[in-house]
Amino acid sequence: MEKRTKNILVCVAGATPQIITETIYALSVKTPPVYVDELYVITTAHGKKLIEKKLLEEKILSRLINEYNLPEIDFSPDRIFVIRDRKGSPLEDIRNSEDNEATADLITTFIREMTEQQDTALHCSIAGGRKTMSYYLGSALQLFGRPQDRLYHVLVSPEFENNPEFFYPPKKPVKITCKLYDGTKKALSTSKARIDLAELPFVRLRDRVHIAGKTFREMIGEATDSIALSIDHSPLIINLKQRTVTVKDNTINLQPMLLCLYALFADQKINHCVQNDRKHCGECYDCYLKIADLMGWNFLKRMEVYYLKVFDNERSRLDNENWQEYEKNRGIPEKTVRQNISKIKSLIKKSFPNPELYIITSRGGYGVTRYGLRVDKRRIEIKA
Repeated sequence: MEKRTKNILVCVAGATPQIITETIYALSVKTPPVYVDELYVITTAHGKKLIEKKLLEEKILSRLINEYNLPEIDFSPDRIFVIRDRKGSPLEDIRNSEDNEATADLITTFIREMTEQQDTALHCSIAGGRKTMSYYLGSALQLFGRPQDRLYHVLVSPEFENNPEFFYPPKKPVKITCKLYDGTKKALSTSKARIDLAELPFVRLRDRVHIAGKTFREMIGEATDSIALSIDHSPLIINLKQRTVTVKDNTINLQPMLLCLYALFADQKINHCVQNDRKHCGECYDCYLKIADLMGWNFLKRMEVYYLKVFDNERSRLDNENWQEYEKNRGIPEKTVRQNISKIKSLIKKSFPNPELYIITSRGGYGVTRYGLRVDKRRIEIKA
């Protein structure tokens, strides 16, 4: 039996808890309807008090569920996430840049974790809270949102918007005091209230960029770099017969040892990817090699394949490349490997635009350094 997708509503809220029930109502009457299974709210300490008082203690959420015969919604005080400052103290309001950064980090971390759950769909409402909270929620969904996740804004008739007496249109209309455009107050029937749900399209970057950062600022920086990388990304063409490496209109000639070493790094990217489900390499470096790998027997035999292609399968020509010595020692000396990487790096830096994409780069600290190419695997061609 196929498992049903669980609908999870995520709201940002401030001093207007009614935006939560208005969203639940709007989702339930849309076509097709969306019935919320779980509810999570991100808010301030002040907002949490209001939400608990109105939705739980005064049972306004239960009234909505019972009145419209909606499925039960899993919601309790522990599903209300309060923004905290760097010292861990709950924020009563968001007033400065530090508060905003704390808000951004909480929202993006929360969305990142929620999108790791299987058989769920997130329905995110940006209708409540500070404008920056809405921005961060939308941005987090851009970074981590899946095909089934949705982003909404709720539009309420101006007379009823933010009205402390209005939480949803009751089936049996009642009159409540409303503030009009001119500032006067008038008793209006809730039958005149209109709630519209606007689904907002957003760019999904989840499968296009690799996000490793822990803070919102780091995540946005990584996404920006990855997008820039994909926009200005000329193909890398390695021609073994001609002993050339070409990027756009720029071509360099490499001697056999350098060419074959570079071709092996390209081959590592194309044929030894450890995350085949990724459409783009982005900021993934899992295929990068340790220096010990580059010095080893297996790497030497892989290089030999390219050497023979360069020399038209004339194995005798390998003798001019110190090959017998390398085979005897079952690998290439570390000093030679590092020198050759440095030579390739120098030549590419002098010749290619955006050389950081095509040089052999390193990742990791001392003792755990790995080497590879940043250029995307789909933008590499090796011509035999």
